[in-house]
Amino acid sequence: MRQLSALDGQFLDFETEANVANVAGLAILECEVSRDELFVLLKERLGRIEQLRRRLRDVPFRLDRPYWVADAEVDLDYHLRELALPPPGDDAQLGEQVARLHERRLDRGRPLWEMYLIQGLAGGRSAVYTKLHHAAVDGLGGADVLAALMDASAEPGGEPAGLPAGPADEPAGTPLEPSRGPVPPDPPPGLPWMLARSAAHALAGPVHGLRFLAGALPRLDEIPVVSRLPGAGQVSRFTRWLGGRPLPELPHPPVPRTPLSGPISAHRRFAFAELSLDDVKRVKNAFGVTVNDVVMTLAAGALRRWLAARDALPAEPLIAGVPFSLRGPGGPERGGGGLEHGNQITIMTVPLPTHVADARRRLDEVHASMKRLKTHADPVPAGWLREFTESLPAALTGLADRAAFALIGQAAPPMNLIVSNVPGPQVPLYVAGVRLLAHYPVSVVTGVSGGLNITVFSYDGRLDVGIIACREMVPDVWAVPGYLKEALKELTALVDTA
Repeated sequence: MRQLSALDGQFLDFETEANVANVAGLAILECEVSRDELFVLLKERLGRIEQLRRRLRDVPFRLDRPYWVADAEVDLDYHLRELALPPPGDDAQLGEQVARLHERRLDRGRPLWEMYLIQGLAGGRSAVYTKLHHAAVDGLGGADVLAALMDASAEPGGEPAGLPAGPADEPAGTPLEPSRGPVPPDPPPGLPWMLARSAAHALAGPVHGLRFLAGALPRLDEIPVVSRLPGAGQVSRFTRWLGGRPLPELPHPPVPRTPLSGPISAHRRFAFAELSLDDVKRVKNAFGVTVNDVVMTLAAGALRRWLAARDALPAEPLIAGVPFSLRGPGGPERGGGGLEHGNQITIMTVPLPTHVADARRRLDEVHASMKRLKTHADPVPAGWLREFTESLPAALTGLADRAAFALIGQAAPPMNLIVSNVPGPQVPLYVAGVRLLAHYPVSVVTGVSGGLNITVFSYDGRLDVGIIACREMVPDVWAVPGYLKEALKELTALVDTA
């Protein structure tokens, strides 16, 4: 039995018809698989994957955050569905279908996931779209859940693949981490026990608030939104000086208004692209940067082209939200373990030099910005954000979160978009004996984070890029894959002429 953390609960609280907290993956398979084959695979693996077996149990009157309880019998007929694309079954049709599925909210009365087998793809392929709620997993956790449904070989009955731990700015190695055995179900919490825990959490709230202040005051200039409040930088610098912990100051350029800014609609567009990891590594090695630096530079180049085509390119850089994992190399969380599941991430903001015309200079500016960010981000205690969210009364957080999201999204959005890089295995994987050709991430857009999210997943020598957007803000989302490829050609040309 596990209670949602306050951070996980916020992903439930901020949801509206427009802001939907689904994270997903789109797996492209080499040939067709049947629903029966997937059904057997799910039934066999379900005992190993706790996130697919648990549902929410609310505390009466919302006195505290909900608990995860294991379903005695998961209704796979409900969670596993099948549909088919009409001919010709091309990428644009697949992207449109995925966008429609992704914008729908999950049923909170059931385990928070759905899987869709999509037939009718060109070339005799199949696709499997799997979505989970962000309250249950973050990007790395979601990839790990999906990996548990995949095998390292085409042989039936093989050991499920696992994703190894690795830094987010470099692709991971091989999926040979042994999987866990079946997870025993937890007994459901009783009402008296939940009420007693609610009272204890309410009493502990002020203590969490004091811990947050002690940890966050030196870091106010790093917190999105808060860092832009008058006096936040001065307070942080003075507190660091008192504590003898000087750090280089992070710049805080303004967040320009672009077509990606403002309240989003309830509808999505989705596109995907495949980039050569070898080409990315050539650029990385030639200029002494990281894979993540190259990914960020590609996003900057693509967004520069997209904004210029709409005559909306600002004279200052865009501000990108960059998720940072709090998972340690050997444990669940840096700076103090605890939660094995749920969200173990924080988001930092970094300038994205879309205003720079020269590709080499864009790469240099991204590298410098990411280096400054890591200087600050590495020592940040993993628990400071949790202390803040734990200090808030559970009965008030839902209304407060939605109100804050609406206000910030309209008045002072802290970023223009999110760019994320999730490490993955560099060997082929298989689903029900069929080779996985590609795995495209499908992430979240909100009025606060901007109307576009570019997430990259490294797999088997490639970077699989998923691009999710608000339909009203980015109706031409399929232009972005072409712009990303142009940006990569621009960088590889620099290597060839160096």
